[in-house]
Amino acid sequence: MPSLLSQITGWFSASGQWYGGDSIPYRVLQHVYYFSVSMGVAAAIALPVGIGLGHFGRGGLLAINIANVGRAVPSFGLIILMFLLVGVGFVPVLVALVALAVPPMVTNSYVGMRAVDPAVRQAAEAIGMTGWQRLMQVELPIALPLVMAGVRTSAIQVVSTATLAAYVGLGGLGRYLIDGLAQHQLTQVVGGAIVVALLALLVECVLAGLQRLITPKGLAT
Repeated sequence: MPSLLSQITGWFSASGQWYGGDSIPYRVLQHVYYFSVSMGVAAAIALPVGIGLGHFGRGGLLAINIANVGRAVPSFGLIILMFLLVGVGFVPVLVALVALAVPPMVTNSYVGMRAVDPAVRQAAEAIGMTGWQRLMQVELPIALPLVMAGVRTSAIQVVSTATLAAYVGLGGLGRYLIDGLAQHQLTQVVGGAIVVALLALLVECVLAGLQRLITPKGLAT
């Protein structure tokens, strides 16, 4: 009887895994679409809130507590609830993934902005910078490592949790897990999990590279 390792190797090497509507590239593209849309919506909501509140120093605790409600609600339960409310489609998954991604971004962006040395703010104000200039040219560049840490945390969580889309009839890499469990195909389940893990590592590496690219040289050193 072939070992599990040889079975997984055979699963990956099968020609059917690389062509067609159930192929690994096609499922990866679906998964990346769910991930990209969810992260884009979450970033559009969370980053302006966290950065703005951190800049003004008001309402941050309330915003963080409200955002953290998303951590307390199980993603799977939220997907099922939204599925019952709006029916089949991407909306239930989108709501759950956005709710999962928002808290780390709000928290880290707020904390990063508040961690900027007050003396730096005062110096920027003393040389005549406007509030917008202080935000964009002084505070945000200094807070950027913490802001990006929140984005990276959210990204890894969303990549992993997007597999739940398969529970409501969508595609993505979760199909390998759900279908494999239903058919008692352990090789398919393990293979799908490996692809999800590799995709998460790739996302982490890309975001880490982006962080290094956009971080000011003075802070990077």
